[in-house]
Amino acid sequence: MDLLKKIFKGDKVIWIIFLMLCMISVIEVFSATSSLAYRTGDYWQPITRHCIYLLFGVGIVVGVHLVPYKWFQAIPFFLLPISYVLLIVVMFMARVNGAARWIGVLGFEFQPSEFAKMAIIIVTAFILSKKQTPEGAYPKAFKYIMAITMIGCILIAPENWSTAALLFGTVFLLMFIGRVQTKNLIITGSSLLVFMVMFVTFLLATPNDVLDRIPMGHRFTTWKGRITDFSSEKVPAAKFDINENGQVGHARIAIATSNIIGKGPGNSVQRDFLSQAYSDFIFAIIIEELGLVGGIVVVFLYICLLIRAGRIAQKCNRTFPAFLVLGIALLLVIQALFNMMVAVGLAPVTGQPLPLISRGGTSIVINCAYIGMILSVSRYTAEMDELKQQNAQIPMLITVGNDEYSSENDATENDEPISEIMNNDVEFK
Repeated sequence: MDLLKKIFKGDKVIWIIFLMLCMISVIEVFSATSSLAYRTGDYWQPITRHCIYLLFGVGIVVGVHLVPYKWFQAIPFFLLPISYVLLIVVMFMARVNGAARWIGVLGFEFQPSEFAKMAIIIVTAFILSKKQTPEGAYPKAFKYIMAITMIGCILIAPENWSTAALLFGTVFLLMFIGRVQTKNLIITGSSLLVFMVMFVTFLLATPNDVLDRIPMGHRFTTWKGRITDFSSEKVPAAKFDINENGQVGHARIAIATSNIIGKGPGNSVQRDFLSQAYSDFIFAIIIEELGLVGGIVVVFLYICLLIRAGRIAQKCNRTFPAFLVLGIALLLVIQALFNMMVAVGLAPVTGQPLPLISRGGTSIVINCAYIGMILSVSRYTAEMDELKQQNAQIPMLITVGNDEYSSENDATENDEPISEIMNNDVEFK
């Protein structure tokens, strides 16, 4: 037991949420990869690969959460330029399903956009923490964050617009929490809304053959089709073309044929027809097999993750770890909500996996690193609470010679444990 306490430190609730999501992932991916098993001829290969990634991810969580959170500030300095270069390189790679998102190295494939997301979230937290004043964020913080974020989003958007939108939305919320000037946020939000309306109007009004000839516009027809399918008048079930809209159709059948407790793990029928049952539409399989109860449990776990991250941030007496935890939690939970809304028909198809549940490689590794960072900050807050408890046991009055000093009001400049932990960041309120 003592050994486990030394290895698994940090917030226990975050650990429980993480392990529960991993358990759900193993069960549902094992069920949803039936089509992959049929194609490969190996029943165990898809789930074995997924479990290896999950075990590797658990190792990353353990390793990262033992790292002092201050070290995370150095990540963007090398990861941000590298990710930008890789995002440019990936544009010239072979396309799968009309998009180029993966780079292969020595037999391993990864998505540069995942590294860019991590770097931008961390650098946003770093800038907000260093540019805080009692009145709010320093005006230049907005310019720095927007410049870095827009470069990343512009490089990501041609191949994966939903990831770019997710990243920008998370950064926008983080700037709001970081007390960036409201005027700048209103202007940015309004400008973006106007641009999106104009862009969607352009897509809907332009013929597909013209869209295909636009440089870097190879995804325009796909986006147009998804917007049209989502916004078009609902088609009666008897007239629905299941061949043309197979993913949406089979996902809704999976949800409609479930009940309160579902069909049971491994008893899904629609997994054999959904092309991305183990990734983009795994939430539909969860509802089909585990019912409404299982779907609510999954939503509850993500909401608990966000609430718990907020409590951890509230305990921080420095701004960087607080903004870091909030940024990571917002990114994971917003992505999860995107995925679940697509599965139940509340949003157009986006191609976003369900964090820590969907089958994947790069996404699992990066998401586990995110959880490790949250746990690292929670470990720091726990150590601070412990120091406060120790200091509370010190006698209130210390007599030195003929003078008396109140330990409650006196500065602790010579207190070695506190001097090692505290720095000059602005106090987080």
